[in-house]
Amino acid sequence: MEPTVTPSTTGEGKIAFCETCDRTCERFADAALRGEAVAVGYGDRLIIEPLDVAVPAGEVTAIIGPNGCGKSTLLKALSRTMPLVGGAVYLDGRAIAEMPTAEVARKMALLPQAPEAPGGLTVGELVALGRYPHQKGFGRLAARDREIIAWALAITHLGDFEARALDALSGGQRQRAWIAMALAQDTDLILLDEPTTYLDMAHQLEVLELLRDLNRREGKTIALVIHELNLAARFADWMIALKAGSIRGAGTPEEVMTPAMLQDVFGLDALIEPDPWTGRPSLVSYRLAR
Repeated sequence: MEPTVTPSTTGEGKIAFCETCDRTCERFADAALRGEAVAVGYGDRLIIEPLDVAVPAGEVTAIIGPNGCGKSTLLKALSRTMPLVGGAVYLDGRAIAEMPTAEVARKMALLPQAPEAPGGLTVGELVALGRYPHQKGFGRLAARDREIIAWALAITHLGDFEARALDALSGGQRQRAWIAMALAQDTDLILLDEPTTYLDMAHQLEVLELLRDLNRREGKTIALVIHELNLAARFADWMIALKAGSIRGAGTPEEVMTPAMLQDVFGLDALIEPDPWTGRPSLVSYRLAR
């Protein structure tokens, strides 16, 4: 049975941490990736306050929040690309800090914000880099590697672009190529940091529909940082709202995408209505809260 997520409130009526989104939550216990008392900082300054966070297995999770709130930092902390000040991260129930790097790479793929590749690299060469954690000996591609590369190119609709230079692709095609590289790692968990940044609306939908298909058809667990609230609510099963390095709410889109939550997290007076096509909550209009 799905847990009921009811945001708690402070004495001032502000949204506080969701009571059922800590270590007592069923989703937390069964999470593909979870953090316990995770804290990240520089020197004496904490960017992420000690928090519990869960990425539910088999679902799409969207991390939202204003600029500078710690979204990307949290994703880096969960993926072990940024050291923790305190707490621990668990991947499939195991402490990620104690796992060999190659094993982590075989279980979890990370697509950072604005990734860069050497000039002249072809799409096929980029995607082949995703097989590195699985290669042995001199790093030559085996038959199984080539099969997975072909699958990654096909599922991202890039089969005809394998020999094309990455620099010659459109923004949406280039982002799909990076996702294909992540897919070539053949992991059950994929983390993406703002995969729709710098893309127009059509290409944003293209990328997010691809991620949703990977989740629904291939069983991939997806977690992404995203700025576009309506797209987050449309494509995610689970949403995590951050503000100033702390989680202000987590739950389904219906539970997180509320006027009270958006006022607390973004300082907005928001009009939310069901999307007539999807039934998901949609931000129809907004203004600065007074």
